[in-house]
Amino acid sequence: MKIKTKRSKRNLGLPAAMILCSLFFVAGFYSSIFFSHDAPVTKPRSRMLEVAEGDHDTMPHGVTGEASIESIPFQVLSWKPRALHFPKFATPEQCESIIKMAKSKLKPSSLALRKGETDENTKGTRTSSGTFVSGSEDETGTLHFIEKKIAKATMIPLSHGEAFNILRYEIGQKYDSHYDAFNPEEYGPQSSQRAASFLLYLSNVEEGGETVFPFENDSAVSSGFDYKQCVGLKVKPRQGDGLLFYSLFPNGTIDRTSLHGSCPVIKGEKWVATKWIRDQTWTVDD
Repeated sequence: MKIKTKRSKRNLGLPAAMILCSLFFVAGFYSSIFFSHDAPVTKPRSRMLEVAEGDHDTMPHGVTGEASIESIPFQVLSWKPRALHFPKFATPEQCESIIKMAKSKLKPSSLALRKGETDENTKGTRTSSGTFVSGSEDETGTLHFIEKKIAKATMIPLSHGEAFNILRYEIGQKYDSHYDAFNPEEYGPQSSQRAASFLLYLSNVEEGGETVFPFENDSAVSSGFDYKQCVGLKVKPRQGDGLLFYSLFPNGTIDRTSLHGSCPVIKGEKWVATKWIRDQTWTVDD
């Protein structure tokens, strides 16, 4: 009888245990629903993205310096020639403003002729249309803002920059490979020299229109090179992007690898604002 009694107690306990487990489960389930919204949610964070204000303390600056710290993203495209790409250097709105300002002033682009060259025997070398506009002529202030940003990117003062040469290339138009610096042996004595060029692409181009460096890394440097070829390091125009390259070495001599051209536009239209930067203060009379 004692054994039967013990067994009967165990049989009665099993249903009770199941009921208790069910009650605990239901209570836990509903409490999670009611209180889960109040619980803090922890998400993984990338330390690389943690750049808080005040992380970089400014330094005391000189009379001509600035109080703020700025960042202008860039990519080194080449060391021969020294060429850098600046993504999103200008906004689409700024680019459209420059195009609108220049569109009614365009004229066929001209060439600086070397000894022995004429307009006739250089016909077809440069087929774009363009106009020169200085920052002071732009009432919107867009060009002045851009040229100040270029001065910061190059660390060459505003006073060394020529007026912007704003160019349009239509289908089939191009500029054969050339140098922006003027070799005194070919052009005669120079009071100053174009040390660097900054190209601001004002539009996207569906196909063609790349800026090309055929002698990049000393490749293809020869007297028999066909300057009409579109071969070498190519930079595709993208609206708002900037391209900086240096025509002179630090010692002032011309970098032969800075030869460059504008490939023919195959589809679409190319707009670009070029800022030539001199090695000395530049005035219109020069």
